[in-house]
Amino acid sequence: MAADPLTTAVSDRICRHMNDDHSEAVLRYAQHYGGMHSAQTAAMTAVRPEAMELMVDGNSVEIPFDHTLSDSEDAHRTLVAMLRAMPASD
Repeated sequence: MAADPLTTAVSDRICRHMNDDHSEAVLRYAQHYGGMHSAQTAAMTAVRPEAMELMVDGNSVEIPFDHTLSDSEDAHRTLVAMLRAMPASD
C-alpha cells in the first residue's frame, strides 16, 4: 500500500479509523500527551503534519508530534510509536 500525502481526506480517514477502532488509544493520547489525566472522552478530529487535534471532554486539544509527518505511513508509525512509548499504567 502506497503512502498518501496528509490531505484533509487522509486526515479524515485516519480520524475515523482511530475513533471507530482505537478509541481507547485516543483517550490515552489525551491523558498522557495532552496532560488531561482525568479525561473521560476523547475523539481525534484532525491529523496535520505538525500535530494531532483531539476533542477531549468538549475541549479542543492539540498534541504536537516530535517531527513533521511526511505522509500517511509516517502518521501510522508515529501514532503507534507514541502509544508504545506510554507507560502501561498511564
